[in-house]
Amino acid sequence: MHIARPIAALALAGWIAAISAQTQAQADPQQVEVVAQPPSDTEQRRRDPVARSVYGREELDRHGDTSVSDVLKRLPGVNLSGGSPRLRGLGAGYTLILVNGEPAPPGFSLDNLSPSLVERIEVTKGPTAEHPAVAGSINVVLREPPRQRQRELRLGLGYQALQPVGSVHASWGDRSGALGHVLPLSIYQWRGSVAYATERLSKEPVGQQPQQLVAQGRDDFRGGGINFSPRLSWKLGELSTLNLQGLLQRHEYRNDAQALTRVEFGPPPVSVDDHYASHGHWQQLRASVQLLQRWTGGARLEIKLGGHAGGSASSSLGTGLDGSGQTTVVRSTEHINRDRSASLTGKFIAPLGQDHTLTLGWDLDQRQRREQRSVVQNGVDQLPRLEGQAFDARVRRDAAYLQDEWELAPRWSSALGLRGESIATRSDGLDSRLDSRAGVLSPVWHLNHRLGDSGRDLLRASLSRSFRAPEPGQLVARYSLNANQGRGLANTPIDADRSGNPALRPELATGLDIALETYFGAGGVASVSLFHRRIGGLIRQQLTLQPVPEAAFGPSAATMPPRWVSRPVNLGDARSTGVELELKGRAVELLPAAWAPDPGWSLRASLGVYRSSVAGIDGPDNRLESQQPWSATLGVDRVIAPATSGVLRWPLTLGASLAATPGYSTRQAPAQLLWTGRTRALDAYALLVFGPGLSLRLSAANLLVPDAASRTEVAESADFAAVAASRRQTLRSFNASLVMKF
Repeated sequence: MHIARPIAALALAGWIAAISAQTQAQADPQQVEVVAQPPSDTEQRRRDPVARSVYGREELDRHGDTSVSDVLKRLPGVNLSGGSPRLRGLGAGYTLILVNGEPAPPGFSLDNLSPSLVERIEVTKGPTAEHPAVAGSINVVLREPPRQRQRELRLGLGYQALQPVGSVHASWGDRSGALGHVLPLSIYQWRGSVAYATERLSKEPVGQQPQQLVAQGRDDFRGGGINFSPRLSWKLGELSTLNLQGLLQRHEYRNDAQALTRVEFGPPPVSVDDHYASHGHWQQLRASVQLLQRWTGGARLEIKLGGHAGGSASSSLGTGLDGSGQTTVVRSTEHINRDRSASLTGKFIAPLGQDHTLTLGWDLDQRQRREQRSVVQNGVDQLPRLEGQAFDARVRRDAAYLQDEWELAPRWSSALGLRGESIATRSDGLDSRLDSRAGVLSPVWHLNHRLGDSGRDLLRASLSRSFRAPEPGQLVARYSLNANQGRGLANTPIDADRSGNPALRPELATGLDIALETYFGAGGVASVSLFHRRIGGLIRQQLTLQPVPEAAFGPSAATMPPRWVSRPVNLGDARSTGVELELKGRAVELLPAAWAPDPGWSLRASLGVYRSSVAGIDGPDNRLESQQPWSATLGVDRVIAPATSGVLRWPLTLGASLAATPGYSTRQAPAQLLWTGRTRALDAYALLVFGPGLSLRLSAANLLVPDAASRTEVAESADFAAVAASRRQTLRSFNASLVMKF
């Protein structure tokens, strides 16, 4: 299946048909129906006993994004690092990503999920009894069956990396008697191209020559995918409902790259003209069945049984030429991952008297991951005993939690919860087996105080104990050889090999959160929040010089020099503290003196300032990995009322959004420093509404075109030092989407 074949012609034909259909739609009589409106996103946030923000269709559609990750990068307090969202400025592993309330599977990326399949996004900053993540959780809720018929077609045309791309998103939702369904489908293409430059300067041990290399290259990547998330809701009676949910995703890609290396001084590398080509796919199939039972007294029971099957496969071929044009390197790689999981979750909620609501829940989850990899260079297996061998990791979680929501007084409310969880892991490979087991007890207490009778001013506080479990990939003890310094060559700390660690234990964190929120009319809100985390058993990559393992290299290991290896370990303790500000709403409410004459403006702004330190690593810059000193977002929207004639006879909305972080350094080890360059992301959009069923959205992303820069420095001793710096160019992208609802 070649999903990435052009579909732009189909999108263009659909545009023409949609515009023609709009003429007929405007002639049809309108039917008026009075329907009870659910609470707004802001109202849900104000009522929730925990600090949870809800973003519905308005935010998902605002910029006409093609992926959920593009939506998240503009949300207050959410940052992206390598495509993974994170909260509280902490690394991606501290933020729990959920799909319909269940942990996302390994390999899942929000880059590959279309916003057209999503009903809403729930962002919880901090742990809860149900989801005790250190930084919080991001729950992506897929489309739900509507109360009445909804049919929607989105046709997109874009321009990315010097080539047009197309997308088609369709959704059909309806209800007939006791049955309701929704069938969202998304087919998309993407294209990217990056020009990059890297420089490596090393001072080798005594007796070897120093070396400086400068490489320039280009990486072209393209692909496409399909998303399908059907859902069926069947009302078994007045108080019971059966829900069936599926999610099918398949993503294919192809990369082509070339790099030319210039030797400034020192010995030349094995190859100076390198070509690289790869292709692969990732896919998953999720299915769940949920029973929802209510009782007239207000109690309800939710039980969900789910399963998942997914994996990825990739192949690559690299060739390298030396300065005379002779082929010196031919390297082929095959990589296969397979993931399976099954889960049983439940939750019983019941009121106790007038002031208490009790929640009792459980999570039973079992996952298995299998990895197989083969690397052959110049016809020789790089790791003779490992190539093609299967490595397995199994993770079983058994958890139960209890929470009591208590109305202490007319203005005071509390949510006190306790979660107990057992995590058992097993890693198998090369006739060896390693088992580990850990138990975690996670209490959490949320306290809310309404400062006035209106409830517009709200003070929140929480104390919690949470944890971060190792990822299955970190537990697999498979040795991976560095491609820059392969078999037969002595590597350096900057070209270290990698390996997992089956003995990893979960990180434990104690947290304090305090927030003050003020709510305005029409969905406006202003908030300031402070947080502090003390983390024990911090998981971090550690560099060590180790003898070559015979289990990976075979009998020849005895004659090979020691190699540098990077392996995750439980390093020690760490602390993280921060303050976050958020402001959104109509400008006339937030800044009445400046915008009072014009009610069409709305503002969105956020600022987060973060500090952290890791024990055992002397400063400065001994912060947690991927935690920037600050991050900020600023967005503005302008609604222009239609004119009686001319181009603006239809409502027009204009908007722009800027997200920024500074450059910063992170001391990963006493002698290893990583510098990450600043980021600036400026996006803009224009929305033209032709009528109730037809709208056109134009958007532009990455308008500032910043370079992505990084640098790694290693100085192990007076006899060795190395610096590797890289700079990657980024490109603008433009998209147009036509939305037809009928």
